[in-house]
Amino acid sequence: MLAGAGLVGAAPAGAAPAATTIAPGVEYTEFDIAATRGLAHAHVLSVDLRHPRVRVGLLYPGAVAARATVSGLADAAGAVAGVNGDFFNISETQHPGVEATGAPVGPAIAAGRRLKAAVPNGQRFGPALPPGTSTEDVLGVGTDRRARLDRLALHGSVRTDDSVLDLRGLDQYALPEGSIGAFTPGWGSVSRMRAVCGTDTDRAAPCSTDTHEVTVTDGRVVSAAGTPGRGAIPSGTTVLVGREAGAQQLRKLSMGEPVRIRHRLVAAGTRVPYDFAVGGYPVLAHGRPLPGLDATTSAVRTAAGIANGGRRLLLLALDGAPEYRTGLTIAEVADVMRELGSTDAFSLDGGGSSTLVAREPGAAAVSVRNHPSGGAERPVPNGVGVFSRK
Repeated sequence: MLAGAGLVGAAPAGAAPAATTIAPGVEYTEFDIAATRGLAHAHVLSVDLRHPRVRVGLLYPGAVAARATVSGLADAAGAVAGVNGDFFNISETQHPGVEATGAPVGPAIAAGRRLKAAVPNGQRFGPALPPGTSTEDVLGVGTDRRARLDRLALHGSVRTDDSVLDLRGLDQYALPEGSIGAFTPGWGSVSRMRAVCGTDTDRAAPCSTDTHEVTVTDGRVVSAAGTPGRGAIPSGTTVLVGREAGAQQLRKLSMGEPVRIRHRLVAAGTRVPYDFAVGGYPVLAHGRPLPGLDATTSAVRTAAGIANGGRRLLLLALDGAPEYRTGLTIAEVADVMRELGSTDAFSLDGGGSSTLVAREPGAAAVSVRNHPSGGAERPVPNGVGVFSRK
């Protein structure tokens, strides 16, 4: 797959590209790829998770519904390198007057703290999901310092003295039909109206007209409204938003009524708690590409690979300069990550979002190593940060 190897799928030929040490346990390299649609250029970080000074964490702007550049996020967090993360709610042309939230599609965990759950599959932004994958799919690193692919499902409830209601949303820009979702101070100040727009199968469907919002502070209902609101949510406060059947349930709550809200993200594949998790979708599992991967649409891509039994993380971003902009298909991404030694691989957001940053040894700030295809860095909701302790 690498330049000089001939057709896509052939083994790499010639000497391996020279790597630059960014920090102990973190190396950067770049190389050409002879792809079906033309030459692509890859920028890759190799992260040794066994190294005692290395860790990986979520880069995000401090709120779920907010965006910043990868370089800005990395510098603010003190990361030595990083790439962009999940797909996100980038626009709302189908819903005039509704604000795009900028919030990511999938679950997110930062420093062991659950930030959000996944939107319904039909509400995601980005290319079509490969068969059998879900918006609940994540790339994560556990407290055992091993990287793995997994799924994180929301388990939650809203309890009153008389009833137990299912909680099916946590700080996410789209709620399942007929459900109740919770918005915490971690959401930010962006309007919550987008949460009741679209359906489980059609992101562009109209916004629901049957909605209700209840504010719970210190475990008691303090206010209610017929439509979702906006503005920062104070500490100790949770805003419950309901649509259709969920709205009807919330209307039964009375002022001053005690309410207990519980939620957690439950992993399908491990009992090891996650320090970090970010959404996207898998493209390679147990050394084999997933069936049904798109082999026709080429684009600039960002991806992550897992090698050495989860002890090494590979982060790849393609170059978006005009001479390389044809990029790779998702099927080719899976092949490239396997050629690089990954047994499992995960697609992150691509196109104008694809960004890889790294700090030169001794430098005070990171620099962008690829050329973003839009000509400048696109603000994104989160990213994968690489950290090196002194």
